[in-house]
Amino acid sequence: MLQPAVHGLLLALGLILPLGAQNVFVFNQGANHKSIYKSLPVIITAGLCDTLLILLAILGVSLILLSLPVLQITIYCIGIVFLSYMAWSLWTSHQYQLQTYKPMTAKKQIGFALSVSLLNPHAIMDTIGVIGTSAAIYEGVEKVVFSIATVLVSWFWFFILAIVGKIIGYVDKTGKYILVLNKCSAIIIIIVALMILKQLIAII
Repeated sequence: MLQPAVHGLLLALGLILPLGAQNVFVFNQGANHKSIYKSLPVIITAGLCDTLLILLAILGVSLILLSLPVLQITIYCIGIVFLSYMAWSLWTSHQYQLQTYKPMTAKKQIGFALSVSLLNPHAIMDTIGVIGTSAAIYEGVEKVVFSIATVLVSWFWFFILAIVGKIIGYVDKTGKYILVLNKCSAIIIIIVALMILKQLIAII
């Protein structure tokens, strides 16, 4: 019983720790809001999306979906569009005065979190290729334990990212570092979008 729990824990950490579009966005929202409460929409949405992807991967449903080339190309195209828009929104935040800078609304947070989580081919392929295949070696209760471990790591990590972002935002009284952070976040997201574009071209 301990083995699947440790396996799921370490596997999820290995997948979620690298700096990707989803992590950057959650961290960014934690830094841009005055309280963690205001960042809950992005934390909960990202957590639910990861939970959905993990469960689909473990159940084998996502493998069937991605075996359809048309669907795969569609996901890639939509992902590129949403990531590009999100990067543009973060980059152009400099046009606001520091004193009147307005963080994203809950609705916008949810929309961006959905796109960066469910329309990010890298996240989907990692979940399917690694978590899905690893879960295949377990059955019954052990598979449930493995699933719970991976899901818990995901949720815990998103809360940690938002809290660390909030601390940085609190230290930065002027808001200048937040604007720099927004630009850095935009660059990372654009890089992810370009990587997805490269994969899309390879498929076509």
